Formats: sequence, C-alpha cells, structure tokens
Amino acid sequence: MSVFSVNKNNFHSAETSEKLVLLDFYADWCGPCRMVSPFIDEIAEENPQYFVGKINVDQEPELAQTFGVSSIPMLVVMKHGKIVLQSSGAKSKAEILAMLEE
Repeated sequence: MSVFSVNKNNFHSAETSEKLVLLDFYADWCGPCRMVSPFIDEIAEENPQYFVGKINVDQEPELAQTFGVSSIPMLVVMKHGKIVLQSSGAKSKAEILAMLEE
C-alpha cells in the first residue's frame, strides 16, 4: 500500500482507520523531513497492516496545530483515533518500525 496524503478534508479516514496509523508531519523545505520520507514510503509499501499518511504542515496548518506540532519531522502513532505515541526529529527506519511495535 502507498502513503496516503492526509489533509483536513480526508483526515477522518486516518482517524477512523481500524489499522494502526502512522502520520508523518513534514514540510518540503525541511532537510530532516527529506531524510525520513523514504523510510515512511518503504514502511507503507512493506507493511499493508498500517495506515501510513503524510501531512504537509505548510498546506495543513490546522491539522498541525491540532496535533501541537512544534518541530518537524514529527511522527504520530494513533490507534482507534487516539494518539499512543509521538516523536519529533529524524528517525531511522528501524526506529520508526519500533514505534509501531510498542
């Protein structure tokens, strides 16, 4: 499965997903975000059991504010619409997968 581009109009899909949700808050101009992005894409392709979405904070400031994004990249793991884990800063693929297994 590929990465879902999440915005305020389709956020309900992420929020109500039966799958464990991984959201990547990013910006195109952010160097660390560009480092993490390929890992997010790989995780989405290799793990169809997860709902993986990316949220561009410049295009979706309301969602960024709702989640209290103060630095990017910020990764959020949600289960049944509730945040179970969040982390800011660049992570390796292994670290991101570990977040999903907690």
